[in-house]
Amino acid sequence: MELEDKDKRTFEDFLTFLQFHPDLKMWEIDPEPILSLPGLQIYHGQQEIELNTKEFALLCLLVTNKGRVLTYGQMYEKVWKEEPFGNENIAVGSHVRSMRQKLYAVYPKPPFVISCIRDVGYRFEINS
Repeated sequence: MELEDKDKRTFEDFLTFLQFHPDLKMWEIDPEPILSLPGLQIYHGQQEIELNTKEFALLCLLVTNKGRVLTYGQMYEKVWKEEPFGNENIAVGSHVRSMRQKLYAVYPKPPFVISCIRDVGYRFEINS
């Protein structure tokens, strides 16, 4: 399996982290399914949330980049698979707004937050 440069750096950082924390013996993942095919549904406490394709892709993008601010342009390129042409803020913003409404309707006090960074983009963070 070939890794891209950014993936190699992330993997190397992870291995370095493990070397400095030898007390970490085993990490367990909750046996409840996180993703299921072909519908690609994320499960959390067996509560179903209907997201459209773009909302789901944006959610996955934000979650996989937890803690990082993603610009409107970056998000647009990844999800729409085309170069931004000037109004990506509106397209991305409306889909994120709709996604947040659906998520927060089911989880009024979720263990995460999707923050809007004014005139820049969005960030996904886990509440501590």
